[in-house]
Amino acid sequence: MSKTYKIAVLAGDGIGPEVTKESVKILKIIGETFQYKFQFDYGSVGAEAIYQTGNPLPDETLALCKNSDAVLFGAIGDPAFDNNPDAKVRPEQGLLKLRKELGLFANIRPIKTYASLIKKSPLKKEIVDGTDIHIYRELISGIYFGEKFTDENGEYAYDLCKYSREEIIGITHLAFQDAQKRKKKLTLIDKANVLDTSRLWRKIVKEIALEYPDVELDFMFVDNAAMQMILNPKQFDVILTENMFGDIISDEASVIGGSIGLLPSASIGENNGLFEPIHGSYPQAKGKGIANPIASILSAAMLLDYLQLNVAAEKLRQSVEHAIESKFVTVDLNAEQNYSTSEVGDFIADYISFSEKSYYNYENIQLGKSTIV
Repeated sequence: MSKTYKIAVLAGDGIGPEVTKESVKILKIIGETFQYKFQFDYGSVGAEAIYQTGNPLPDETLALCKNSDAVLFGAIGDPAFDNNPDAKVRPEQGLLKLRKELGLFANIRPIKTYASLIKKSPLKKEIVDGTDIHIYRELISGIYFGEKFTDENGEYAYDLCKYSREEIIGITHLAFQDAQKRKKKLTLIDKANVLDTSRLWRKIVKEIALEYPDVELDFMFVDNAAMQMILNPKQFDVILTENMFGDIISDEASVIGGSIGLLPSASIGENNGLFEPIHGSYPQAKGKGIANPIASILSAAMLLDYLQLNVAAEKLRQSVEHAIESKFVTVDLNAEQNYSTSEVGDFIADYISFSEKSYYNYENIQLGKSTIV
């Protein structure tokens, strides 16, 4: 009997449910096409869970994730909490706790440009065309998880950044192993001229580099890296960095391709993986059918890779590229001729099933119609 893959679905807040719905739809089509069995079980998280239970990560949701083969995540965040600095319970606490509880120490964010969307980038074509970067961000330590304190008068606060050797080793090996499969170049981004934690990172990464003599290792301070990401992003192949620097650098890199709605991510641990778009909850678009589902759908492709269903993952990526090349996209990618969140999901799902025999007529798409013939 074939294996049934148990997928925990945490749609979350804002546009999370809308884009996640399209990914589930497509994974079901993948299952039918490739004869895989997926079981989807749903849990609440973030603001949605706070409103229901008072807890951004209910115990039932955590148990569901721990007992699943992978987690498909939507987004978390709500203006009611963002605009209230005194809120003690916040949606983001649910995601941070989930990462910690599942041991998701490595966040992987691919940054890629698509030829037909180059003009959407705020940077010149000759700067961004051909950009292809994998960013490895340590995810469950550093300043986000360090000791925090604010005095009772609200006049003094601190956040403590700490790292240990063990927390650096695992993600460093993953980044080097990926670099071996790519252009054999790894850049460590740190602030070793100022921070002791960065000096520890640099020391340990240099030690581990001896095990990967075929990979070129270089170093870049984070302020310079932020500048170089704009001046010459194509110089990067695999980037390795700590938690906060990775958060900032990967969000900066996300605009290179023209829309943050294109970018997926994977958060990997020893026994589980969580897959989510990086765009956040985007509450302004909630319920309008304009959210770009591609980042979530490409996150589902990374989920398939994690489950070692690589042929299906590649087919899914090909189908996304077909949608982009056919300009069957949401308004963020084409203001003049665009389609809804669900229509884009339907188009990609149809191409997975039928490929060149797709029921979507190419000429009608070019005319701005989605007629099935």
